[in-house]
Amino acid sequence: MLTSPVLTAAPGIRHAFFTRQGGVSKGIYGSLNCGFGSADAKADVAANRARAMASLDLEPDALVTLYQVHSPDVIRLIEPWTPDRAPKVDGVVTERPGIALGILTADCAPVLFADADAGVIGAAHAGWKGALGGVLDATLEAMLKLGASLDRITCVVGPCIQQKSYEVGAEFRTAFLEAGSGNGRFFTEGAKPGKYQFSLAWYVVDRLEQLGLVSVDAINADTCADAERFFSYRRATLTGEGDYGRGLSAIVMEE
Repeated sequence: MLTSPVLTAAPGIRHAFFTRQGGVSKGIYGSLNCGFGSADAKADVAANRARAMASLDLEPDALVTLYQVHSPDVIRLIEPWTPDRAPKVDGVVTERPGIALGILTADCAPVLFADADAGVIGAAHAGWKGALGGVLDATLEAMLKLGASLDRITCVVGPCIQQKSYEVGAEFRTAFLEAGSGNGRFFTEGAKPGKYQFSLAWYVVDRLEQLGLVSVDAINADTCADAERFFSYRRATLTGEGDYGRGLSAIVMEE
């Protein structure tokens, strides 16, 4: 698993961006597939999630994940839910210790937040649609309502598809330019006419900083290019695999 020094330094906070290694799943899901939304064996997914929680010194049922739908919607966790009752949102915040907030990704950016002094944590699933639509803004707003402060929140953008692997069309770029003319800096010309390379990580980091965060880190790892360590929707599409595993990112406050 990967960690960031900015969150590691936060007192009472544990976190991890898990790679695909160290699990029990087979084939295209090998090996630490933590997504029940895949067609992997449910028992294997459950075992993988339990292994991930064990590495954070937690019981399996301490993990809560979302039914992610690429929305800007965020929920406050008061009581944990089971995977089959996961809310259809893309961000979650809580002031409750001992519960690991989990995000599942396979190219989108997992974003973990903590205000250790306030005792508030958050997690968001930031694909291009959710990031552009405001899921990062909404996650921060929900944390502030629980007593967090922008000048204390530390934030890390986890492994995601990087610019060299993220070819998009002109209509994709247009959507970002319509949202703000300055968004053109997140694109470079592609190898083919009418194609561009988009930096999701840079866009997410910049948006977080524009929202007022002063402590933002990013893990520079390309989920699409690094098949040994990460699952990737785009890579699975290009290779015709038909399905793909989901990597887990999680954050928890100690009890």
